[in-house]
Amino acid sequence: MKNLENKVAVITGAASGIGRSLALKLAKEGCMLALSDVNEDGLAETVSMTGLPSEKVFIKKLDVSNEADFNTFASDVVSKFGSADILINNAGVNHNGKVIDTPTEDLKWIFDINFWGVVYGSRAFLPHMMKRPGASLVNISSLFGLVGVRGQSAYCATKFAVRGFTESLRQELKLAKAEMDVISVHPGGIKTNIAKNARMVTANGAASDAELKKFASLFEKVAKTTADQAADTIIDGIKKSRSRVLIGNDAKLLDKIQRFFPAGYDKIFAKIL
Repeated sequence: MKNLENKVAVITGAASGIGRSLALKLAKEGCMLALSDVNEDGLAETVSMTGLPSEKVFIKKLDVSNEADFNTFASDVVSKFGSADILINNAGVNHNGKVIDTPTEDLKWIFDINFWGVVYGSRAFLPHMMKRPGASLVNISSLFGLVGVRGQSAYCATKFAVRGFTESLRQELKLAKAEMDVISVHPGGIKTNIAKNARMVTANGAASDAELKKFASLFEKVAKTTADQAADTIIDGIKKSRSRVLIGNDAKLLDKIQRFFPAGYDKIFAKIL
């Protein structure tokens, strides 16, 4: 999809971070926008920043873990714009903690958002997008959808699942001769609020505010890529119909390590992470 002018772009998690940067940059590309998030105030702020008139933007408070609400959102978008050309399933959360310490409810919480949110969004919009030659379905996985990392088992599990779902869907649509792209995106450390809004557990239960702040501070130090840079890379991937998009030098490096040492990268990570 080389020309984005007048295309309808749907973005979840658009109230901040990568979602907001995507909205602002796609607006400049000439796209009409359908934006959602659970944070209504942040969503309204994003819309204001785009400068788009009301006829070119649609917003809705949306919990992506609710399939019925996602289906309604898709219907509303198609009713307003008549179609959807780009869907970016961007909404996501983080979880930090050892497997043995992580409550089952935390696993269900993160899967409902990170994985089922992607599934619900894809299924809700696919019937409409398959009719649009050149459409792009973009699912945000992670660097941790390529490699497993200690303390991030729940997050890794969801992002591996997103990757597998996306790659399988791509094959199905090719066999169905659907003229659309399915893109799996793998960001490394991105300077967003995801770590600040994460759930974290320890051997003593839920982490204290001090422990959460320490985790967020550490993440901020290692995250080298800005949300704007991530958005630029994703949009470039859409324009060039890339199947897989890696964001940041950290993602590119660890991806190579995993490829060269698929059964032994954990030993390397133990030294560098």
